[in-house]
Parts: sequence; structure tokens; C-alpha cells
Amino acid sequence: MSAGVHTVAVIGAGKIGELMLSGLLRSGWPVDRLLATARRPARAEELTARYGVRVVDNLTAVDEAEVLAISVKPQDAAALLDEIGPKVPADKLVISLCAGLPSSFFSRRLPEGTPVVRVMTNTPALVDQAMTAISAGAHATGTHLALAEEMFKPLGATIRVPETQQDAVTALSGSGPAYFYLLVEAMTDAGILLGLPRQVAHDLIVQTAIGSAVMLRDSGEHPVKLREAVTSPAGTTISAIRELENHGVRAALLAALEAARDRARELAAQAE
Repeated sequence: MSAGVHTVAVIGAGKIGELMLSGLLRSGWPVDRLLATARRPARAEELTARYGVRVVDNLTAVDEAEVLAISVKPQDAAALLDEIGPKVPADKLVISLCAGLPSSFFSRRLPEGTPVVRVMTNTPALVDQAMTAISAGAHATGTHLALAEEMFKPLGATIRVPETQQDAVTALSGSGPAYFYLLVEAMTDAGILLGLPRQVAHDLIVQTAIGSAVMLRDSGEHPVKLREAVTSPAGTTISAIRELENHGVRAALLAALEAARDRARELAAQAE
């Protein structure tokens, strides 16, 4: 299978599947080379109305598409593969967007030799700023990885990682946007406590977050150096940082990401 425009079927077009559909369309992927499946007729109508894609049943998707992007909930993956597994030709590329599920989960339920690429992306794909991690399963080649990258690059940045690191990726960047939203929510409340109107506090924090992220990305500096540049002796920033350290914010983040990683492993075990 060479890189290029293939017919892609998004099987189980929920939130993550819809992100993929919309990103491909924004990048110029032909709408007639996209298919989707959905459980509910109302959802099928919604996808067709919003994107113009043809919504089909799972077996039709398997028959017509060259790439099958599976984005059902992890607990639904086994039943889906029981349905479509025997019908999938071994030369089709299967892309898994199912959090926590290893490529071996799919390989055991698909014909021998079927290439599987495991992908973890995140919701900033909606604004073309996703972080997508891509891993090769046992039978996936460099060409398969290149095709997966071509499909996800329009959504933001991509990175290749060994599959053994995917649960950590899920904890760090897959779930990561929620951590930042929680921080912005807390800082907005703090701004209100300090006497600012909610909208003013929100605007201050959001732009500060955007600017800080761009500096992290573009400056090449270690975050410690960037933090130290803001932290004057006996100033306001170091007083705030002391309180963050006193309240164990760093330790809480370490524990939170470990919990997310462990939950990803639990989802895989439950799906078996």
C-alpha cells in the first residue's frame, strides 16, 4: 500500500472519529473517498448533513475502504471485530483510535498479517493543533506509518513512538487537554477572588497560556529557564510557586498521570 489518497472508513464515528473526518476534509481529502459508520440513525444523518460523507454499515465499509479507522469505545471493540474481523482482507490497513487497546488486540481478531497502526490523538484536532502519536503493530511497515502520518498531520503535529509508550502518551497528551482546562478554570476562579470580572480573568489567562505555549515550542529553552526568567528574587512569582510546592502540585500531577496510565491498562484488560 503506497502513501496517497485512499478511501478511508471511520468505523464508529463518535467524537474522536468525527475529529478525524473533519480534519481530513479541511486538508482537502475528497469527500467521496471518506465513509463513516454510526450506531444510531440520527447520528448518521447528523454526519451526512454536517460533512457530506456517506454513512454505511460496518460490512460495507470493510468492503469499500482501503483504510479502516476504528474509533469505537474500547469496551465495544471486541464485538465489532467479531462482526467484521473475518471479512477484513489482510492487505487492508487498520488504524486503531481505541484508547488503551494494543495492536495485538486487533491482530488476534483479524486475518494473519493484517497491518495495524495504533494512534492516539487529542481534541485540539478541532483547531488543527492536535498531538498525535503513531505506533506500528507487528505487521505494519514504514509505508503504513507514512500513510497514517499523512492522514493525521492536517490535525496538528505527529510523532512516532514505540507501542510500549502508548499508555503513557494517552495519559500525557490524550487526556492532557483536560488538565489544562482544569488549570484555567481554577486560575479564573482565583482571578475572581482577587477582584477581576470573570471575562477579564478568562481572557488574561487564555492569552497567557497561548503565549507561554508558543514560547515553549519556539524558543528551544527548557521550561525551567523560561520559568526562572519570570521569577524575580523575593518577587510575586516565587511567592506563588512556594504555595504551589507547599500544596504538592507537582506530586499531584505525577500521581494523576500515573492514574491515567493505569486506567488505560485497565481498559485494555477489560476489553479482552
